[in-house]
Amino acid sequence: MRFTIHQATVHHLDTLVPLFDGYRQFYRQPPDPARARSFLAERFAHHESVILLACDEQGTGLGFIQLYPLFSSVRAVRTYLLNDLFVSVQARRHGVAKALLLAAAEHSRALGAASLALTTALDNKPAQALYESLGWERDQVFCEYGLMLS
Repeated sequence: MRFTIHQATVHHLDTLVPLFDGYRQFYRQPPDPARARSFLAERFAHHESVILLACDEQGTGLGFIQLYPLFSSVRAVRTYLLNDLFVSVQARRHGVAKALLLAAAEHSRALGAASLALTTALDNKPAQALYESLGWERDQVFCEYGLMLS
């Protein structure tokens, strides 16, 4: 399967919305393309994330990765949170996720980031194997906590 990866803009919403909605459904959210469009449009409008989009030769969206800028106060550096990674069912096992991860690392490096971070489900063994094959290391020092506010 041949594909390219480029940084998405608001002009790619029609391509991104079905992928983003599929991503949300993967995490057991009900289908809601309008909500997906609104959420993505807000990220673009406020320059709050970087989205890299994989498309085939016809321009069909195959997958995306979304990065949120963060900072490490202790290290006094920019970092990125790799919050979202999704590949459509028909494009899985064709190297799209790996290519998106490599592109995210290169893009973050080019923007001066010192590191990337991500969280995945404990039972998501295929994703963990892919991350580790690309040099990602599982944190052995810190526990992650969350507080649901709504």
